[in-house]
Amino acid sequence: MKLNRMFEIVYLLLERKKMTTMELAKHFEVSKRTILRDIEALSIAGIPIYTTKGKGGGISLLDHYVLDRSMISADEQDQILFALQSLAVTHHLNAATTLSKLQTLFKKTDTSWIEVDFSRWGKTDPDNQKFELLKNAILTEKALSFSYATSYGSTSLKIVYPLKLLFKSKAWYLQAYCISKQDYRTYKINRITDLEILDEAFSRSSYTVPALEEKDSPTLLHLTLLFTKEIAFRAYDEFDMKDIQINQDGSLLVDALLPEDYWLYSFLLSLGASVKVLSPAHVEKKLLTQVEEIKKNYLNL
Repeated sequence: MKLNRMFEIVYLLLERKKMTTMELAKHFEVSKRTILRDIEALSIAGIPIYTTKGKGGGISLLDHYVLDRSMISADEQDQILFALQSLAVTHHLNAATTLSKLQTLFKKTDTSWIEVDFSRWGKTDPDNQKFELLKNAILTEKALSFSYATSYGSTSLKIVYPLKLLFKSKAWYLQAYCISKQDYRTYKINRITDLEILDEAFSRSSYTVPALEEKDSPTLLHLTLLFTKEIAFRAYDEFDMKDIQINQDGSLLVDALLPEDYWLYSFLLSLGASVKVLSPAHVEKKLLTQVEEIKKNYLNL
């Protein structure tokens, strides 16, 4: 991580000519002391980098400096290009431009072996527009307004200070400071609608997003499930191989921890007769109750 940050410092200075310690610290979300240590390390490594004090001062590179690709190993070059390819997907600032320049610098033309696309099937444009709005609100430090659908069936208006985008457990989340709750909240991006950037400004440096902890996750339930061999791919989609036992007849026995919420029962119902709940018994009973409710919906037509 330090190497990537130091490399990006050099590239930023190549592009912008001069930046202050505060600007670099804010860009990388680190302390000014960390940036000063990076600058010292770059100088020791032979990069012609220097600082000037006073009004109009900052950190610069000597004129006519050209980045030497021999400083970075082939493996490190591939890692940097891959990271930038991933960032470009969510329209990270200047990522696409920087990627093109680095491909030329590293003399790498075959970078099409992987493509990262976080949008849902059939939702490419709407998802990208939503990410663009969220990114812009975070970078420009503007409040957001949106409607949010909770897992309890309600929808409410939220006004927040957006702080960070987070990808966890197959989904994107927005971490933000909720103005009405006066506390930090995490929102699943797919459940956000009517998204709007407001005029109200805030200082992102005044807020520290707390790390997600196990206590923030829902209560987990130990389930034993039996999948037919025809639906084996669904087991591989959702569970780790260490939780799957393949039986001689091709069926799969799955032992896993899952949150007992609306998602669990909708997931099990989506599998139809291709999965059987072996334990716990109350999950089987609740599924049967929901099946009866579904039958009533059709019998009343």
